[in-house]
Amino acid sequence: MKALAIPKEVDDIAHGLHKAGFEAYVVGGCLRDALLRETPKDWDIATNATPEEIQELFATYGGRTKNDPATVYENTFGTVGIKTESEDETLKIIEVTTFRTEGSYTDMRHPDEVSFARTIEEDLGRRDFTVNAMAFDLSGKKKSIIDPFGGEEDLKGKIIRTVGDADRRFKEDALRLMRAVRFSAQLGFAIEPGTARAIVAHAGLLDAIAKERVRDEFAKLIMTPRAAEGIIRMEDLGLLAFVVPELREGIGCGQNKHHIYTVFDHNVRALNYAAEKNYSLAVRLASLLHDVGKPRTKAGDGSDSTFYNHEVVGAKMTIKIMDRLRFSKELAERVTHLVRCHLFYYNVGEVTEAGVRRFLSRVGPEYLDDLLRVREADRIGSGVPKAFPYKLRHLLFMIEKVKNDPISPKMVKLDGNELMTLLGIAPSRRVGYILSVLLEDVITDPEKNEKEYLEARARELNLLDDKALFAMAGKARVQKEEFESGIEKEMKNKYHVA
Repeated sequence: MKALAIPKEVDDIAHGLHKAGFEAYVVGGCLRDALLRETPKDWDIATNATPEEIQELFATYGGRTKNDPATVYENTFGTVGIKTESEDETLKIIEVTTFRTEGSYTDMRHPDEVSFARTIEEDLGRRDFTVNAMAFDLSGKKKSIIDPFGGEEDLKGKIIRTVGDADRRFKEDALRLMRAVRFSAQLGFAIEPGTARAIVAHAGLLDAIAKERVRDEFAKLIMTPRAAEGIIRMEDLGLLAFVVPELREGIGCGQNKHHIYTVFDHNVRALNYAAEKNYSLAVRLASLLHDVGKPRTKAGDGSDSTFYNHEVVGAKMTIKIMDRLRFSKELAERVTHLVRCHLFYYNVGEVTEAGVRRFLSRVGPEYLDDLLRVREADRIGSGVPKAFPYKLRHLLFMIEKVKNDPISPKMVKLDGNELMTLLGIAPSRRVGYILSVLLEDVITDPEKNEKEYLEARARELNLLDDKALFAMAGKARVQKEEFESGIEKEMKNKYHVA
């Protein structure tokens, strides 16, 4: 084994423990990553010192005082955080945990009791996978690997294998089913056959896991470089049905003459592109889910099948998926909006500057970059060679031309309060109708975005009765959908897409 590069902050804390008569080991994922010559995301030390002894020993570490201790202890698992002076985010807090064992897992989520252990071997025996169940001895002069379960050999063989009996490990904590797939995707490792069989056998246990925990593990999987492989592996092992069953509807669902892959394969390939480009979680999720509505909207079969309004159906499915997995409201709305808007038509010379402004008004400038990334993923997932063709480049050129033009109510030089004062009317739907027409006027012709014109136009509109004003406002809203009507409808009918 080559010498490991142990950071000074970690070595200093280990030295402090050893000097006080305690053992100290680097353990878990940080050791695994260090052995793989990857940069650990954090550093963990296991010791036979109790939490109280750790707190006492390091209270004044780094020049701190007992009134402002360097230690944090806010859990029931024996983990004490020690604050360092490092500028490196991965080393600002080193977690030091007392050797422990765990009792039975009645709820398949949490151990019924946590007890402190006497040896590092006992501590390693409670861990999930062999590659995470090694320790590096920092206590003595001869630093060495403690590896009772063959983790180093599995690292070399690129294998994910449970510590001990696989059935028992997954019954203890069913989230390990997802963690096995995530580590496989993260590290590029195969899952050992016995472990894989146990995952298949116990896949249903995921229903017992809090959705927040499943979400966190799923998000970590999506953010790995091999996220697409992870989704396929989830399906192969029976896990996808308990996390995002809607994706499975695309398995074997053929498309039309413009697609060479099934809906499921296309979605996974789109995710793969987004992961290769290291795009954000929102873009990766939207790329995976952008065509999730196609199976439910499919009409006909073979090369002439259609999927009209699949983006609308897909958006409704996406918000349910995101809510079910307890993603934040902000992320759920962003991903859903990207799915809803991913299908836009733009052809050079056919869509006007006003059409581009309407597009920006509908999509929102703050979503544009991510939407174009999803479009790239969609294209590559379809098997086309270019992610960003001339049409999209020309769209960006047009957007640059109109980027300072009014495209939202906030950019119209007559707001709701000014409108009500001008017309002497109270808050009502009429105010919204008039503002909708004014916005459409200035989107069509930005030069009309002047107080004099807007006030005169508002007075004119206020002479209409509610029915006529409602009809005019409705017509304005329809105009905003130029990218999804008119020219695009004709193109959809021609090419059997939606």
